[in-house]
Formats: sequence, C-alpha cells, structure tokens
Amino acid sequence: MKSLILIATLIPSALFVQAAAPAAVAPAKAKHTAMTPAHRLNAGWWKNRHEQKVTAAQGFDCELLFIGDSITHGWEGAGKNVWNLYYADRKPFNIGFSGDKTEHVLWRFQHGELAQFKPKVAVIMIGTNNTGHIMQKAEETADGIKAIITQLHLHSPQTKVLLLAIFPRGEKPDHPMRVLNTQINNIIKTYDDGKSVHFLDLAPAFLTQEGMLTKEVMPDRLHPRERGYQIWAKSMEPKLKELLGK
Repeated sequence: MKSLILIATLIPSALFVQAAAPAAVAPAKAKHTAMTPAHRLNAGWWKNRHEQKVTAAQGFDCELLFIGDSITHGWEGAGKNVWNLYYADRKPFNIGFSGDKTEHVLWRFQHGELAQFKPKVAVIMIGTNNTGHIMQKAEETADGIKAIITQLHLHSPQTKVLLLAIFPRGEKPDHPMRVLNTQINNIIKTYDDGKSVHFLDLAPAFLTQEGMLTKEVMPDRLHPRERGYQIWAKSMEPKLKELLGK
C-alpha cells in the first residue's frame, strides 16, 4: 500500500517536470530596443511602402539587396540615375526606409520583405537614426546591426554581407553624432570575418582632408545629393564586383 501511495505521489511530479521542460529552451529576449523588432505602421507612407515592397518582392530573383534607412531609400530619389548606371542590370532590390532604426529593419524582415530572396550580396548600412533620434549607446546600436546580419543569414546562409560603416554626418569631425557613429563603426568592423561578412568604410571618400563634410556632397550633412551617390557607388564598386563575381 505504501508503494502505491509513493507511486501516485511521484507520477504528478514527473508530469509536471515534462510539462515544464520546454520553458528551459525558450528563446532569449532582446536586451534593448535596438534588438527588439518594431514597426511604424502608424505612418501611412511607411505602411504603404512596406506593403509595396512585400508585393514587389514576390517572384523577384534578387541578386543584390540594399538594406537601410533614408540614405539607402535615397537611391530611389537623388541617387536614381546613379542606381540605374551601376545596378540596374544586377537584379537589385532596395528596402531602405526613411527614418528607420535597426529595430524597424528587424520587423520588416519578419513581415515579408525578404520574401524568397537568396541574394548573392546584401549591402547593409543602418544605425544613424538610432544615433540621431535617441543618441542610443554605440554598443546597443551595434547589437541591433548584428541581429540584422544574423536574421539575414538565418534566411539566406549563402548571402555575402557588405556591411558599410555608417556614413559621416555633421560638418566637423567632433560633431557629437559623428563621434557616436564612429564608435558604432569601431564595433561593427569586428564583424568582418572575410567570408560571409565584409566591412567597408567609405567615409574618406566623402570628406575633405581636414575631415569636413561639405554641402556639395550632403546638403544637410546627412543625406547625399546625386554627387554623394556617385561617390558611394564608385567607391564601393571594386568590393561589390569582388563579392558578386562580376
């Protein structure tokens, strides 16, 4: 009788252990906002652009993917002629969204913008809005960038990432936002493994010898005009050719 009581006591305990086991392998939560997917669906233009990109991505054989914020978005504006000259015949797709931070890219990845894409190369530049909007810590923005690379490679392991240093902003080298972006760049350059991730800093091409950012290149000292996109494309081309194999 005592044995039966003991068995009856142990069975619920065993069932409890089995039921509780999955909690031990629950995914880790994001450490901060830069790693936490977030949308901007309250902005009508953003919602419309997202939906348009998801639709356009369906069935498109993308070989060259551009990922970023307004600076990448600008390939469809001030940089359009340069885009057509350099990228039109390379099966490109642009998912740059003005105002986006790292967390917004992560959300868009999770909601259809990567579609069935298995691009040869993905050009990533993101983070200046984490700086400009909230002066987020360099380490946190860098974490967000790393999360983007990780999610992209989970989706398409063979894609080579061309990770660009965040472009310089502000007129002078000591501009607080430029200083913070430089701190981010110093972290993310360590993500370069020479295989799946390749880091490229184009800042010297945009700046004078004294480190000044002129209005002739970026009129608001943040967003390139056409000349700035010409500098970007020309400076990036050798590495891009290497990664694309053409």
